[in-house]
Amino acid sequence: MKNRRYKDAGALAMMLLTLCAMSVFAAEVGSDAGVEKETMLSLIKKGGPIMIPLGIASLLALALGLERLISQSKERVMPDSFIDGLKKAWNGDSTGKQALAYCDESGGSVGHIFKAGIRRMKKGRVAVEKAIDDVGSREADKMKRSLRPLRNIAMVAPLMGLLGTVYGMIDAFQKTSESGGTASTAMLATGIYQALVTTAAGLTIAIPVLLFYQFLLGRVDKLIDDIDEAGAEFVFSCADGDTTLLAVEDEPEAEEEKSSAEEEG
Repeated sequence: MKNRRYKDAGALAMMLLTLCAMSVFAAEVGSDAGVEKETMLSLIKKGGPIMIPLGIASLLALALGLERLISQSKERVMPDSFIDGLKKAWNGDSTGKQALAYCDESGGSVGHIFKAGIRRMKKGRVAVEKAIDDVGSREADKMKRSLRPLRNIAMVAPLMGLLGTVYGMIDAFQKTSESGGTASTAMLATGIYQALVTTAAGLTIAIPVLLFYQFLLGRVDKLIDDIDEAGAEFVFSCADGDTTLLAVEDEPEAEEEKSSAEEEG
C-alpha cells in the first residue's frame, strides 16, 4: 500500500513537471550577461499561433492524467473490502443471488468481472476462471482505451511544435528574401530562435505526458493481475466451502474416459 502511494505521488509530481518545465525553460533562455531573461508569457507570444493549441494540449493532459490517476486507483477499481463482502454474500446464499446483487451494487470493472464468474459457478472451476479471464481482458481493454487521449497528446505535441518551427523558419527566410539580402545575421538568428520555441514547447509537453501514460498503462496491468488473483482466491474459497460445487468440471473427462474404455472393449 505504501509503495502504491509513493508511485501515485511520483506520478502526480511528474504531471506537475509538465507545467513547471515551461517556466524553467523560459527562465533559462536569454540568461547570458546583459540580456534580459525571457518569461514564459513572452516565449508563448514569440512562438506564434501554434503555442495556443500546445497550451490547450498541456492543460488537457494535466486534467486527463489527474482524472485517470484518481478513477483508476486500486481503491476505486477493486477496494480491499470487496472480496470479503463477496465471500459473505456467497456464503449467505449458495444460489449466488446475493453475490450477484453485491456485484451490481459494487459496480465498476471488478463487479462486472466477478458477476460473470458467479453466473458460471455451477459449470465448474475452469468455466469460472475462463469467464473471469475473458471479462477481465475486456475491462482491461476499456481502461487502456481511456488512456488513449494521453498517448495522442504525447504523439501530436512534438509534431505541432515541429509544424510551428517550420512556419517560423519560412517566415524568417521570407523576411530575409524580401530585404534583398541586406538582412543581418542577428535578424535571421532571431527569427530562427523564435521558431525553435514551438519545438521546445512540444517536446516539453510530450515527454512527461508519455512517461505518465506508460505509468498508468502499467498500473492497469497490475490491477488486472490483482483481480485475477482475487478471482482465483474466491473460486478456491468457494470450493473449500462446498466440495461438490466445483466438481462439475470433472464430469466431461469421466464420460470421455468411459466412452473410450467401451470402444476398446
